[in-house]
Amino acid sequence: MGEKFVIAIDFGTAYSGYAFSIAKRDEESQPYVPRWGREYGFDSPKTPTCILFNEYETCLSFGYEAKMAYKEMGGEEAKKYYYFEYFKMVLDSKAGIVAEGGEEKLVIALEPEAASIWCKNLPSEGFISEKHNEESLDQSAGTQYIVVDCGGGTIDFTVHEVLGGGALKERHKASGNDLGGQTVDRKFMQFLREIFPEGVWDEFEQNSPSAAQRMMYDFTYLKQSEKDVQISCPFALGKLAKEKSDTENFVKSELGASWDGDFIKISRDKMRSFYDESLQGITENLMEIFTSGLNIKYILLVGGYAQSKVLQQHITDQFGHQCKVLCPFRAQEAILRGAVEFGRNPNVVASRKSSYTYGFAVCEKFDESKHKKEKKFTAKGVELSRDIFRKLVEEGEDLGSEKTRKFLCSSARADQKQIKLRFYSTFKKNPVYIDDSDVEEEGSFTLDITEDSKVKLEIKIGSTEIVPTVINLTTGEKKQVKIDLMTTDRECVIDDDSEDDVSVGSSFQSEEYILDGAD
Repeated sequence: MGEKFVIAIDFGTAYSGYAFSIAKRDEESQPYVPRWGREYGFDSPKTPTCILFNEYETCLSFGYEAKMAYKEMGGEEAKKYYYFEYFKMVLDSKAGIVAEGGEEKLVIALEPEAASIWCKNLPSEGFISEKHNEESLDQSAGTQYIVVDCGGGTIDFTVHEVLGGGALKERHKASGNDLGGQTVDRKFMQFLREIFPEGVWDEFEQNSPSAAQRMMYDFTYLKQSEKDVQISCPFALGKLAKEKSDTENFVKSELGASWDGDFIKISRDKMRSFYDESLQGITENLMEIFTSGLNIKYILLVGGYAQSKVLQQHITDQFGHQCKVLCPFRAQEAILRGAVEFGRNPNVVASRKSSYTYGFAVCEKFDESKHKKEKKFTAKGVELSRDIFRKLVEEGEDLGSEKTRKFLCSSARADQKQIKLRFYSTFKKNPVYIDDSDVEEEGSFTLDITEDSKVKLEIKIGSTEIVPTVINLTTGEKKQVKIDLMTTDRECVIDDDSEDDVSVGSSFQSEEYILDGAD
């Protein structure tokens, strides 16, 4: 058998990285995770998600190289450059990771799933243990545990149950919040605005952006301390604060900070307060899961933010009496390593719960007792209602092994030259129309047709994506689009060169659906 080459890419809000594996298809292989930042004194499995452009908007560098270059610039020099970080959450574009025609090699791995896949095979010495009690994830059938993916931007939760044979079943619909490690950084920046005279921090940040960035960089490492910390204060900031203050002691000590030479000293209690909002959000999400009737044995903390001692201690204090709390030593690597394993064996997750209700737009025969009058139109001598939401998957539905659902569709009008397939998602279980509130379009495509052509719609469901394929039964033309099946803020992309066929079950819907033309 040939080699199987799997690459996992984790593009995160705060940090990004990749891992890969080259091995015989039937051989075990440890993923290779490159190290970043060694030339700057670091040794990390990920690099900061930041990018630097020059004044001509040409990309100069990414990651540690960009951060360090910008950090070393003087105030006037830095103003000529464009430095961006924490920008992932506002991106909405197709990156072109794989060439056209190779889309089947690109797989979406859900981050909590990937971490779970890796950690379930770790020995006891692979987990942090304060009390030196050897503990690992019990792989007995029926064991249930919560995976908490603690990222820089988001915190994501899922519940897995171990099935016979070691496969995993998702037992609780995935949930999450946007209160990741970046929330702690924002609280610190807000604190700096408060302890200095009004307007000082904003003016300093505007005039000396690289120096301000240097302070934030120092904070990302000091914030994990459980003691009082000292943060170096740039000369320009101290000078500006003195100019704006009537006294030498220009830091408001009653807010938990004091001026100590060239340093800002922050009390332990104040440092912990920066975590309050994030920890409260995590606690609320976990409480919701614990009250859902599941038999939780473990909480598994993964992701870069999970390395925080403050976070680990809080979760242990809040939930340690209900279950065991585990965190792998290499928490930041768990997702990358697990994503590679998922690429090699996608069937390790046997069942998932859909985060949304998915469907597509169809037309129905008009019924004045249930359809809106403004949706009525006449075609082929028949009164129809447009914009009907035809449900494919319901929110919270268990989705097992891959299967294909098939639908026969025809044009609404005799003179239609195209059929447009439009796919939608919503949190609602039973939406009626595609333009109901909280219904969003996920994707669409059009297919050329001849007069009175029929098309077959095949929907492949069961992986981390819905893959609709439409086939013109007259010409044989095919078109396909991929729709993310789970929440898209939990993605890790896998580029897999595997060409193995996947056997799928199928179900055929005998009812014929009427589709309107392209807009």
